[in-house]
Amino acid sequence: MTDTAEPSDGQQTAQSERERMRERRRGAFAKAERVLSRPGFQRTIRERLAALQEAAPEVYDLDRHGDIYGNGIVADLEERVAALLGTEAAAFFPTGTMAQQVALRCWAGRTGNRAVALHALAHPEVHERHAFSEVSGLRPVRVTGEPRLPTAAEIRDFDEPFGTLMLELPLRDAGFVLPTWEELTEVVGAARERDAVVHFDGARLWECTVHFGRSLKEIADLADSVYVSFYKSLDGFGGAALAGPKTLVDEAKTWRHRYGGMVFQQFPTALSALAGLERELPRLPDYVRHARVVAAALREGFAAAGVPWARVHPEEPHTHDFQVWLPYDPDVLTEAAVRQAEETGTYLFAVPWDRRGPGLSFSEVAVRAPGLEWTADDVRAAVADFVERLPTG
Repeated sequence: MTDTAEPSDGQQTAQSERERMRERRRGAFAKAERVLSRPGFQRTIRERLAALQEAAPEVYDLDRHGDIYGNGIVADLEERVAALLGTEAAAFFPTGTMAQQVALRCWAGRTGNRAVALHALAHPEVHERHAFSEVSGLRPVRVTGEPRLPTAAEIRDFDEPFGTLMLELPLRDAGFVLPTWEELTEVVGAARERDAVVHFDGARLWECTVHFGRSLKEIADLADSVYVSFYKSLDGFGGAALAGPKTLVDEAKTWRHRYGGMVFQQFPTALSALAGLERELPRLPDYVRHARVVAAALREGFAAAGVPWARVHPEEPHTHDFQVWLPYDPDVLTEAAVRQAEETGTYLFAVPWDRRGPGLSFSEVAVRAPGLEWTADDVRAAVADFVERLPTG
């Protein structure tokens, strides 16, 4: 028999503290009158169903029958995505993890090379438990670990062959950062010089148009295939799509079945995705532009409060998401943020703080519809109030 170590009293206490803080955070967010973002997943089931019921008649004929194994509304959603991205076809997937594994597996079969060049901070490397290699037999090779997208020189000079270059746009774990349009086209060109195909991890591609100054079709046209998410920016229930050439998408649908992605009915998720494309997609440019106002006001607020080494990254956000870095432990910052929400109804930093060094933490800030109501003065005042709750000395 194998002995199972019981958690120590200290571990149990720490776990209980985390649970209590989680409940405080959840309660504070639910009661907060002012937030910069209120994503759907943080609402109750009743609220989410009510919102979908309101939006659904605007985006689909509800007297039609539901989907069966990918037809009906799911097929209609696929056509809509392909039209938006300017690709020949698109396939709906229950998760982005599955969509990208399938896409890259298909490309590996076509190129004859299972090596996938990507960033060390790319989602599959950080958040998917080595799914590429463990499930799909792919071999990730890290081009760079710098907090930016790879450069054309790094792609051109990389010291081993690869069949596919995967670019995450934006690179979330580096601060939702994007290259310039010129840099992106050069990187794609460098990959093509090596006879590699290019796949965009475009989970948040929808909000990249402002930074690039290009349409979704122009951005997607650079790549051989693109994955997009329906919940990260569009506030859907879940789901993703893989878009590209029809021959690739047809093959991907076969692998989708093999990977267990042929769900009997998915009309609630597909309907919420269509609602997001109708309601949220047109508003994303406004969110991005206002995120720049919020970011500048945060930076000014921390400077005025005299907080040492406060950072907003990027200084001008590339999308409507960005990072804030402060020289305190995460527990201190979380307590201050929750207390501000509980006492004032303003939840400035609703995303948990994460440690990134001794006495250094960061949090992600998202600006969506509720954030459009905040002026720069509102942000600066909220920062001043937040800083008053931090320890001095």
